[in-house]
Amino acid sequence: MELTTIAVRNNPFRKLGARLNRSKFLIMMIIPAIIFYIVFCYVPMYGVLMAFQRFNPKVGIFGSKFVGFSNFIAVFEEPKFWLAFRNTLIIGSVKIVISFLGAVIIALLLNELRMIKAKKTIQTIVTFPHFLSWVVVSGFVFSLFAYNGAVNSLVEAMGGSRTNFLLDKGFFFGMIFASDIWKEAGWGSIIYLATMAGIPQDQYEAADIDGATRLQKIWHITLPGIKPTAILLLIMSVGGVLSAGFDQILNLGNDVLREDVNIIDTYIYYHYVSGTGNAGIGTAIGLFKSVISFVLVISVDRIAKACGERGII
Repeated sequence: MELTTIAVRNNPFRKLGARLNRSKFLIMMIIPAIIFYIVFCYVPMYGVLMAFQRFNPKVGIFGSKFVGFSNFIAVFEEPKFWLAFRNTLIIGSVKIVISFLGAVIIALLLNELRMIKAKKTIQTIVTFPHFLSWVVVSGFVFSLFAYNGAVNSLVEAMGGSRTNFLLDKGFFFGMIFASDIWKEAGWGSIIYLATMAGIPQDQYEAADIDGATRLQKIWHITLPGIKPTAILLLIMSVGGVLSAGFDQILNLGNDVLREDVNIIDTYIYYHYVSGTGNAGIGTAIGLFKSVISFVLVISVDRIAKACGERGII
């Protein structure tokens, strides 16, 4: 009888059932997210077959002709693709750096603000742009920097001459980075603020007793406290380095600079979605981008772990 009781208690299925019963409400909460990813992320993955086909919409994926790696070869032999790939790496890499620094700086400034009402007001102001679409933001940019816009009107009123800013390649890249910081840095600071709120206050009190200044407390307490979160977010952001902001480039771009500022996503859109190109080639580019992003995330994660930091895998 005692052996039977011990066997029942040590039954792994019984233990699993008990754990599931304790977490049933959490499981119920996560089920919709699991269904979402299965339906919209995993089920459509059969469309990857298009990358190895000369896709014909009339016969569908399973009826189209299999062409092996011909689509990839056609893409890699296209100079405009490598220009778009270079632009994507540059824009994506710079965005990761400036977004990271912008979010951390805003979080540090808000964390040091002692006036609660002012802190909440400023946080609302800096996070609000995140909820604006790039269509709206591009409208603001065009109103400011168009040839007949507010900035040119001000320059002319001060005795200068009008300049077509939107047709200047250097200005366009600067506008991309500046608008991205304005729109997303405040939103990105929320996670860092939450992490700062979890840093034990006795560390700051001990630093006050030792006579530490605010900058010293930020350097020796706050920054080390948010370091694990920052590294984790940095690793995750590397996976999106080849996205580089399709909505932003599409809405802020123009026909004159299209080829010079194309990224991979807009290259696919202009050549293989809105045009009459082979959809299989567009899928091949998307698959290539996904593989590169996966390799980058794994590589950065391994580097972080080799440096003694916590990874995501």
